Amino acid sequence: MAKRRSKKRTHVGANNPVTPAAVNGHANSKDPKSMVIRIGAGEVGASVSQLATDVRRVMEPGTASRLKERKANRLRDYVTMCGPLGVTHLLLFSRSESGNVNLRLAIAPRGPTFHFRVEKYSLTKDVKRAQRHPKGGGKEYITPPLLVMNNFSSPSADANSKVPKHLESLTTTAFQSLFPPINPQTTPLKSIRRVLLLNREQSDDGTFIINFRHYAITTKAVGLSKPLRRLNAAEKMLKSKKGKKGGLPNLGKLKDISEFMIGGEDGEGYMTDGTSGSEPDTDAEVEVLETATKKVHSGKSRAAEHDSDEEEAGAHDNVERRAVKLVELGPRMRLRMTKVEEGICAGKVLWHEYVQKTKEEIRELEKRWEQRKKEKEARKKQQKENVEKKRKAKASNKKAGEDMEDKNDDEMDVDEYDSDLYEDEGFDSEGLEGDAEEQVNARMEEGGEWEDEEEEIAEGRSSKKKSLRR
Repeated sequence: MAKRRSKKRTHVGANNPVTPAAVNGHANSKDPKSMVIRIGAGEVGASVSQLATDVRRVMEPGTASRLKERKANRLRDYVTMCGPLGVTHLLLFSRSESGNVNLRLAIAPRGPTFHFRVEKYSLTKDVKRAQRHPKGGGKEYITPPLLVMNNFSSPSADANSKVPKHLESLTTTAFQSLFPPINPQTTPLKSIRRVLLLNREQSDDGTFIINFRHYAITTKAVGLSKPLRRLNAAEKMLKSKKGKKGGLPNLGKLKDISEFMIGGEDGEGYMTDGTSGSEPDTDAEVEVLETATKKVHSGKSRAAEHDSDEEEAGAHDNVERRAVKLVELGPRMRLRMTKVEEGICAGKVLWHEYVQKTKEEIRELEKRWEQRKKEKEARKKQQKENVEKKRKAKASNKKAGEDMEDKNDDEMDVDEYDSDLYEDEGFDSEGLEGDAEEQVNARMEEGGEWEDEEEEIAEGRSSKKKSLRR
């Protein structure tokens, strides 16, 4: 008898992958969503295409990871789909004719748009190739990264500075809206697995340069020797469902576990990080409360715990010290802001690095934009009136057609019940009035030609029957 199949994917107890909502507790439909797009997909080159792919990995999980661009796609096509798909940010990579790589950050649906020139960049594969122990892609990408921004606002900036104060706050708000906000009280620490660092270089020449870095967060226990850490890792690996024999320490050449635990010169003393010959830990140390299941006690037990001493209560806290270390994942970028404009890549210029306008030129531009705005509103109004006019004409034509059908139905009813009022010569029952077919048939009947055709038809049927019998 065949073994009964047990459903393990959609039923209770299934070993399904952990969703972001279950991990961080705040993933919902209101979280920001982005699309990383190559404008002119076949013209940017292989390096820029790989850079766009790496940036998509940084923006996960709230991005279109498998987006496929075509040469025929234009920016309007992507902007049109932002509303139905709930996309809030567009990151557009392009390459100019002179070979410069540009990045545009546009906030949908009304802008603004930030133009950056990518002065330098390193791909993820280049960063990993330069590391001795690179960090592999695992569960780091199921939750959004922690955004860290540095030096985005300078205390000496004002409205008349080369980089005005309102531009700094606008840029800060735009980058902060790329990822969902984090609530320190409700967000578990294990959900924060990556860090995106944006550092602005301080300069007095009116430039706005941002360094883009992407790191993975790794932790390890502090205060334990290497043998103890290895035993602790082996114990956790054995308790897990997927155990690996390679993670267990090799004790085949030792007589006792004490030889593994006791080290130093001549086997004297307990081996610690200081006596094991390894470099001391210089990473930042934090205290982390271990996540452990708690038993639900009765009222008496809770009262007894409340009445106990604070020292005894603190002794049962599962607090451990862990060293935090950042491992770079890539990519790297050096972004230089060149322009900020209203709308999505088409609007009034709010700031430009190279072009400076006087007050009179700004007033003239304001007049031009007001005139364009009025013309646009007039075109929209005219288009709306045309649409309404066509709709009314279509409705009137439809109504007229229904009236004609009702009139024809009434005429057919009169013909059905009062057929004697109509003469045979003037009434066309099949709607063939003016057709020559009826006249030809009448002439054939008068001349006797129709009888000859009937005989031919009858002879043809009899000959067919004979052939079928044969």
